[in-house]
Amino acid sequence: MKSKQLANVLIKMLGLSVCLYVIPSCVSGILVGITQFQVSPKWDMAVIRIVGSAIGAAVQAAVGIAIISMSQKIAGMMFKTDDE
Repeated sequence: MKSKQLANVLIKMLGLSVCLYVIPSCVSGILVGITQFQVSPKWDMAVIRIVGSAIGAAVQAAVGIAIISMSQKIAGMMFKTDDE
């Protein structure tokens, strides 16, 4: 396996780990929003927490998917001199 191919696989694994990191982040944000509502029954604060968590998770997922889809280009930029 050439270094460019190995870099491609490792970059895809990095993107997958970023995508998997979204799951606990989103769940914890939802739980914090629910507990915020339990402590202080103000819908605005609970909704702000839940929406903020969802937006953050969506951005992380988009970055992970972009890393996975562009892994060959990134590996190509890193190893321009490596022959196929």
